[in-house]
Amino acid sequence: MLTELDLESILFLDIETVPREFHFDQLEGDWQELWSEKMRFLSEREGLSPEELYERAGIYAEFGKIICISTAIFHQVKGELCLRVKSFYGKDEKALLTEFLDMLTRFDRGNQRLLCGHNSKEFDIPYIARRAVVCGLQLPSIINLTGKKPWEVQHLDTMQMWKFGDYKHFTSLKLLAKLFDIPTPKEDIAGSDVARVFWEQDDLERIKAYCERDTVTVARLVQRFQNLEPIHNDYIEVV
Repeated sequence: MLTELDLESILFLDIETVPREFHFDQLEGDWQELWSEKMRFLSEREGLSPEELYERAGIYAEFGKIICISTAIFHQVKGELCLRVKSFYGKDEKALLTEFLDMLTRFDRGNQRLLCGHNSKEFDIPYIARRAVVCGLQLPSIINLTGKKPWEVQHLDTMQMWKFGDYKHFTSLKLLAKLFDIPTPKEDIAGSDVARVFWEQDDLERIKAYCERDTVTVARLVQRFQNLEPIHNDYIEVV
């Protein structure tokens, strides 16, 4: 599986997002009404009020924002394969996106480079693109899909790869890591904790560490898809 893929041509990534406000009653102006309209179908289907559904607001680019993008790339150091990890994070979404997109522009070399995440085709990459547009930033070609044919899209998605064409199948990164015996550090928080840690504890470093763990796990998963041993912690550098 993917045995001919060049690991050093891939930028692995993961994002963390939070709602624009922590609580529904903190939304100003028309935002409460707009959220209620957005949630009308889910509210009817699940029997929950828009207020109760607001804890999910961070997954919608219209009602959330990015607070961290973690990236990782394989490279050679004295003949050894190493993994360099770098995060773009902070409370200023436009600033972190500007820095990330500048890096992405330098990384992209036509169709020679790829982006890869878990469920990144459905979530991470579209979310980044939407929030960049909201912030008035120009999209690099690698994430600007306007007018591109499917085979011109430079994105890999480990969840899609694991589906093997089964459109109904969802598998979490945590489950695949367990299935493939991928070493992961002891988990501190889960995705459902990110908004609380951001808004109540103001602990971006903790969120960054969580995001980086997922990014490294995606890189290791692709190695396992290639029948390779996942990279050891000794060869991972966080910059």
